[in-house]
Amino acid sequence: MGKSIAFLGLGVMGYPMAGWLSRNGYQVTVYNRTTSVAERWIAEYSGKYALTPDTAVHNAEIIFLCLGNDKDVEEVVLAEHGILAGIKPNAIVVDHTTTSASLAKRLAVALSAQDCGFIDAPVSGGQQGALNGQLTVMCGGQLEYFGQVESAITCFAKAVQLMGPVGSGQLCKMVNQICIAGLVQGLAEGLNFAERAGLDAHQVVDVISKGAAQSWQMENRFETMLAGDYEHGFAVQWMRKDLGFALDEAGHNGSSLPVTRLVDSYYAEVQELGGNRWDTSSLLARLKV
Repeated sequence: MGKSIAFLGLGVMGYPMAGWLSRNGYQVTVYNRTTSVAERWIAEYSGKYALTPDTAVHNAEIIFLCLGNDKDVEEVVLAEHGILAGIKPNAIVVDHTTTSASLAKRLAVALSAQDCGFIDAPVSGGQQGALNGQLTVMCGGQLEYFGQVESAITCFAKAVQLMGPVGSGQLCKMVNQICIAGLVQGLAEGLNFAERAGLDAHQVVDVISKGAAQSWQMENRFETMLAGDYEHGFAVQWMRKDLGFALDEAGHNGSSLPVTRLVDSYYAEVQELGGNRWDTSSLLARLKV
């Protein structure tokens, strides 16, 4: 049998990620705030579930987190019945939540005090990547700890890399979101321009996707964008959270992010249209108002 693993957070990403670990022979104990979701996971995969974070991690050698935001992570780790109340020495926590780099550093200190390791490991690839086991994982932490968790992460990842010390994974994810934000806005503007110019937008994409304009967003999102279908994918509210981390960090390191700031304001307009949970490609919707 594989290592004993705890996986906390069974959302649209965590649910299939924990499933990949189970399929690959790990002994998985899951925890989710909504117990019925954990029960459904148990019915689908091999493993067991716990009712509190501290009991979930009691025997775990590796503990994975995939939660919503900084507050959620702090609660699961530091609360009365949180991970620190049940973790055993030498265990390693891998946080796949996209958080602030400062939180990652604080958690590493708290876990080190209990002789445990920490890796911040935000992911890219969305729900589709999680379902297909094709995520990209950006890690921060000590090489020793990374070496002990890398093989488990590869169960649901096509690429995993250690970027540097604790916090580096979160900083790399910020770069990822900065790049995506400008790209999606450009795609939205291009598709809107094509339609208003009287072109067949599908035909346009068929041509330009073979050249320098090609991107993952173009290949995977243009059809749903043209159809006005945004009830899927990575939610606008989560993108704004991520861009907020990037903008805050830019204020500390002196980076200029004018396009990122502008696109963030466009996402705020999408939220005003009722698109809080729409996919990030919904930037096109505001151009059609």
